[in-house]
Amino acid sequence: MKIKPADNILSIKPYPPGKPVEEVEREYGIAGSIKLASNENPLGPSPKAVAAIEKALSNLHRYPDASGYYLTSKLASRLGVRPDQVVLGNGSDDVIGMLARVYLQPGDTAVMTSPSFLMYEIFVRTVGASPVMVPLNGLTVDLAAMAEAVMETTKMIFITNPNNPTGGHITAAQFEAFMARIPSHVVVVLDEAYIEFASDLDCLDGLKVLSDDRPIAVLRTFSKAYGLAGIRIGYGMMPSEMAAMLHRVRQPFNTNSLAQAAAAAALDDEEFLRETRELIRSELKFLQDELTKMGIRWFPTQANFFLIDVKQSARDVFESLLRQGVIVRSMVSYGYPEYIRVTVGTHAENARFLEALERVLKNREKANA
Repeated sequence: MKIKPADNILSIKPYPPGKPVEEVEREYGIAGSIKLASNENPLGPSPKAVAAIEKALSNLHRYPDASGYYLTSKLASRLGVRPDQVVLGNGSDDVIGMLARVYLQPGDTAVMTSPSFLMYEIFVRTVGASPVMVPLNGLTVDLAAMAEAVMETTKMIFITNPNNPTGGHITAAQFEAFMARIPSHVVVVLDEAYIEFASDLDCLDGLKVLSDDRPIAVLRTFSKAYGLAGIRIGYGMMPSEMAAMLHRVRQPFNTNSLAQAAAAAALDDEEFLRETRELIRSELKFLQDELTKMGIRWFPTQANFFLIDVKQSARDVFESLLRQGVIVRSMVSYGYPEYIRVTVGTHAENARFLEALERVLKNREKANA
């Protein structure tokens, strides 16, 4: 074709989503596999959310509520913010895209960690701005280095807390010291997709730093703790002035009626959220205790996933686990050539992963002897 895309679009590396179980099984000729790669809820969706979806099915011929009034009101009431501070999105990454379109333009820069969620970079490049990458300090977000990276052209900063893919976190004191160094015109995006899993009382809670006086946007999602990844519903909370600007570029029906109904019902399913948290915490301890017994190094986390040092090619271990029907995530593309990331699953899934990992490592040890 003779048409040429814009240069900033050509600079974008497509986002590589995790493969569905069905696709992996077709590709590798296996069956009965388990997926511990995409940080999904091992209990499935909230039962109350499923019931709400079934009830809403009869109205599929109607457009959804463009304002998401009931869900927005419930979120505001539950989280202690005002409805005019809430922006709904088709997943929280939809809100990231709105923030980029509103507050970035060609010539601007946005600071983010390396590695981090690839959609930050994609949305920044989409609007013609440039990402500024700041390496992690070990496996932790280096707020001091991020502050140092701010320049005249900086208009936005992305911070993931708890961090993906490492599971590390920042504290409220660290964040306040960081904000004291950031110019007042720079938008700070706090991505809290995994905040419901955080157990450390020192972990920063974005709701506690939300204010109409500071350009901070706090992003959350129903995909993880509430088990609604398949219907794409998330939200951002920010000063009302910022939220009003995002509504100027938000598509009028960006969240569908089933997603709105499911998310509103999920907020009322406190028992499901409690069971999810308890499962993640107990099974995370089980996994880490067993790995310690096996002499395998793992890293602390405040999320529903964690990193494991396999002390050899993570890609090879990943492939070997795949052939046994166990899907994890290789960290090679994130700059950790000997680490894998594992999502906490059910007890049966976790036990199967441990057995498969031990078998793979022993077989590779024999092959290399």
